[in-house]
Amino acid sequence: MTDMERRGRATEAFFGRRKGKALREQQAETLNSLLPAFLIDLSAAPQEPPKSLFPVPVETLRLEIGFGGGEHLIHRALERPSTGFIGVEPFVNSMQKLLSRIRETGAHNIRVYNDDATQLLDWLPDASFDQIDLLYPDPWPKRRHWKRRFVSKTNLDRFHRVLKPGGLFCFASDIDTYVNWTLIKCRDHGGFDWIAENAADWLTPYEGWPSTRYEAKARREGRSSAYLTFRKI
Repeated sequence: MTDMERRGRATEAFFGRRKGKALREQQAETLNSLLPAFLIDLSAAPQEPPKSLFPVPVETLRLEIGFGGGEHLIHRALERPSTGFIGVEPFVNSMQKLLSRIRETGAHNIRVYNDDATQLLDWLPDASFDQIDLLYPDPWPKRRHWKRRFVSKTNLDRFHRVLKPGGLFCFASDIDTYVNWTLIKCRDHGGFDWIAENAADWLTPYEGWPSTRYEAKARREGRSSAYLTFRKI
């Protein structure tokens, strides 16, 4: 994507910086050598079915937007080898960490995209995914930045289009205002049903949940997490 195109999508800039500290030589080599093999090319026509994006047979498809250090994505990919995972993360250092873990573990049921997730969502065919995970997204806590929160009417429309009937949207956050925001946005959208029946359903981590470094930091700082699950209707 060119700088001009990126500026043209400024209203959809849901992420902040793209780079942290400079990669060491070996880290840069890992990124440069592995990324082309796992990166989804949006200049090509979308694969139908998207399962053909993977070199191994997969039965279901799952999308994780903003995978951070990649702990959750790698854990799920190894836990469920018959599921194809697509992870989106524009932060270069995080992408390098994930690719290193893929090489270490041999989790080849993963594909990645390294830019704005909305571009990927718009490229994907209808009703192709069983689940979308948005875990600890940037809360953009200042009111003037709330428009940059990923959960919005427009993005819920995107989720609804690419999810299969009955597909799941899973959202986790330790920021109360973003949890409430997401509940209201999904309620007002009308295409998602919050499946919680009691408080334990949203206070208890998802089955097989691997705690991440970010989550551990939140708990040290006294913040509890909510785990919301919505079903496409």
